[in-house]
Amino acid sequence: MALRDLLNRAKELAKHISEVDEALVVTHIDADGITAGAIALQALERAGFESDIVFVKQLDEENIEKIADHGSFVWFTDLGSGQLDLIKKHGIHSQCAISDHHVPLENFQFQLNPHDFGFDGSTELSGATTTYLIARYIGFVGTNLDLSALSVVGAVGDLQDSRTGRLEGLNRFILKEAVSCKALTVERDLRFFGKQTRPVYKMLEYTFDPYLPGISGNEKGAIELLTSLGIDLKENGTWRHWIHLSREEKKLVISEIIKVLVGNGASVRTIERIVGETYILLNEEEGTELRDAMEFSTLLNATARYGYEEIGLKVCMGDRGDALKEATMLLRNHRRNLSDGLKLVDEIGMNELENIQYFHAGNMILDTIVGIVAGMSFSKANLNKPIIAFAENEDGIKVSARATQRLVEKGVHLAEALRIAAEKVGGKGGGHSIAAGATIPKGSEDAFLKELDGIIGAQLRN
Repeated sequence: MALRDLLNRAKELAKHISEVDEALVVTHIDADGITAGAIALQALERAGFESDIVFVKQLDEENIEKIADHGSFVWFTDLGSGQLDLIKKHGIHSQCAISDHHVPLENFQFQLNPHDFGFDGSTELSGATTTYLIARYIGFVGTNLDLSALSVVGAVGDLQDSRTGRLEGLNRFILKEAVSCKALTVERDLRFFGKQTRPVYKMLEYTFDPYLPGISGNEKGAIELLTSLGIDLKENGTWRHWIHLSREEKKLVISEIIKVLVGNGASVRTIERIVGETYILLNEEEGTELRDAMEFSTLLNATARYGYEEIGLKVCMGDRGDALKEATMLLRNHRRNLSDGLKLVDEIGMNELENIQYFHAGNMILDTIVGIVAGMSFSKANLNKPIIAFAENEDGIKVSARATQRLVEKGVHLAEALRIAAEKVGGKGGGHSIAAGATIPKGSEDAFLKELDGIIGAQLRN
């Protein structure tokens, strides 16, 4: 019943959108937001509508004022549900559609949000997959089915497959459509980044989730693991990637990784997560960043985090020339910055309070990537406390918070906690249970931490 109601709402919104002459797509600057925006833009263009797109880091009053001045019908993707008050204040609510998966302020006639129908926007629908559900009803039936594969990239970029090693909930409904139209295939495989594009030893060396003692960050250790198993690093003078290994060779490596994890006390859940579903885009060239949904989403994040989201959009829209080259260069730079960020956290150290741990990067880590660095820092930090990261930006202090799935299962809900704590110090926050963000005034960090530590403690006790 809930699924039917949600799809009926999607159909109604598609009709609502189809009644306009031109539209402005407003979307978020991350992989989920870029793919959501690209899906909306392509659906509109295919149906013959005049359309444009605007990317925003956050949908604050200043941005909403500019959007209202534009005068067009607005399709908000991967944002909007948490800003319904501002959207209504500026009179856009009757001339807009929202496809978002973040916790909404309220149910709204022109909004498609999984939370309104009893589904979890953290794990069952992302911004891109929610947007796709509307796009599939725009234009002729079946016209936009191919966009389902791009929406899967967005869901993976939003880490919606991280809890169980596969996409869950309504995401699977869309996954099946992507498979049925032969845009994507599902394979059970190792869930490490770089299977398509990195030499196997480099893939292992740069794996920090999970952290592999003696291998993660250790080129020599990664090479020794492979050679000890009799696996050739090269073939005909060319470095072998994971996709080049035989089934038996893959089994040997996975078995050895499990031994390493067991020997170092890794949890059963951590071990279970290393193998799961991987999503292969059949229309993309093998061995490229676009072939695997995980790598594709990381490529998009690398454009967005540095203010080049338009490059990511062009790749999503099909540019395999200059835009892809630029995106690949940005990805290489992104990897270097993440590595430098981890080194900085090692240098400045992680501070612990009763229920949380934190670090303050100042202006040494970009506010757009500090959340990623925070998540990667679990490789060496306390797994029993959420990580809170601070970084300076033009609006004050950006807060990024990350938890583990185990903490979420014990009651931690970062979006709720950050929203309350941020408001206490004059800021604003939101997001998901496992990952959330906020912006607070500079100088309010200590007060914010005190509030947040108490809220997280209460969540864990309930």
